[in-house]
Amino acid sequence: MVNDTTYFDTAVAFIRSLGITVRFETLPADTFLPGILIAQGEIIADKNQLLFPGDILHEAGHIAVVPAAERATLHNDNIANRPFREAEEMMAIAWSFAATVHLGIHPYFVFHENGYKGGGPQMADEFIAGRYLGVPMLQFAGMSAEPHQAFHLGRPAFPQMAKWLRD
Repeated sequence: MVNDTTYFDTAVAFIRSLGITVRFETLPADTFLPGILIAQGEIIADKNQLLFPGDILHEAGHIAVVPAAERATLHNDNIANRPFREAEEMMAIAWSFAATVHLGIHPYFVFHENGYKGGGPQMADEFIAGRYLGVPMLQFAGMSAEPHQAFHLGRPAFPQMAKWLRD
């Protein structure tokens, strides 16, 4: 099963190893994603309300892809108003897929049937097939490289990452 507790624990350990704080607290019932939110660059999760544990990797992706100087200001309420929000969303999607590959977690853990307006599994299937979304922006930020440009840039080819946090 892709919502396995082991996957969640592995994801949390990985996120924390990057220096992103993950805290467990009681949250209000009206969070954008059930049982999880970003506050001041940290992830707060409520295990009693968390419907889709894989969402934690996507939220970590949001934190990871913003410039380091802005990371601590990131909050659920301001993500949608960021100047490059569309690019950052695509980067977070690609980042979370790369994280599943890195961790040996099935992509459907993040790209579940209730995510991405019901298109999560199809999105995962596209990534698995090598049809990548968001990788040019990760490349621009120096975090990875499109496979056809990796050698020239001296960076690992996506889904491998040169670095997990944007400078």
